[in-house]
Amino acid sequence: MFSVTYPETASGFSFENCRRNALLETKGLSIPKATKTGTTIVGITYKDGVILGADTRATEDTTVADKNCEKIHYLASNMYCCGAGTAADTETTTQMISSQLELHQLYTGRVCRVATANQMLKQYLFRYQGYIGAALILGGVDLAMAVFESGWNKDIDEEAGIKLVRDAIAAGVFNDLGSGSNIDVCIIRKGSTDYRRTYDEANKKGVRQQSYRYPRGTTRVLSTKVLDVEEVSVQRVEPERMDTA
Repeated sequence: MFSVTYPETASGFSFENCRRNALLETKGLSIPKATKTGTTIVGITYKDGVILGADTRATEDTTVADKNCEKIHYLASNMYCCGAGTAADTETTTQMISSQLELHQLYTGRVCRVATANQMLKQYLFRYQGYIGAALILGGVDLAMAVFESGWNKDIDEEAGIKLVRDAIAAGVFNDLGSGSNIDVCIIRKGSTDYRRTYDEANKKGVRQQSYRYPRGTTRVLSTKVLDVEEVSVQRVEPERMDTA
């Protein structure tokens, strides 16, 4: 057992807990680390189609860069793609594949199969040997996807499927620093799609309980230096105009 005593300060913010934690670390205590595994994206099949889900937080290391970015990307009328990894890479990759699918459809005169988009994505990502930071979930009406956790069954209806996807994304939002903010959902049916942007505001902002405007003197001023500044004004003089006869 040990105790630490800190001198009281007349005013200003208190950093006693920071000094305490630093001292405890020197004594061998392991400070718990926050979990950060990245984006949370999911996809399931139900009896009439596919449901995709994603959170909306974009991070730069420990900084939240965008609280409401789009991670469900349009590929074609019958398929969408969830993207995790580097935001610029996922956006560029999905836009390029979407363009190729549109050209393919115009050339063949028929709707592209999801297997076609899957092959295009695999070939493009393999070409760069991991240097493109894009982890993707592709979903469409003609692709049978893998079993999605314990809540899924082959006869699940649309309402239950949406709830399952919402709950899966919410688990990532509340347990992972790389996921956060809102939940987007995309329902892909035979012949139609329904992209629900901000389907659920999972992590709602709390109501401010008090004012955070601190009065003068809260932070103690250690030293003051006054500089005399002489104001100098510059007046522009127009050149004389010479009239010619």
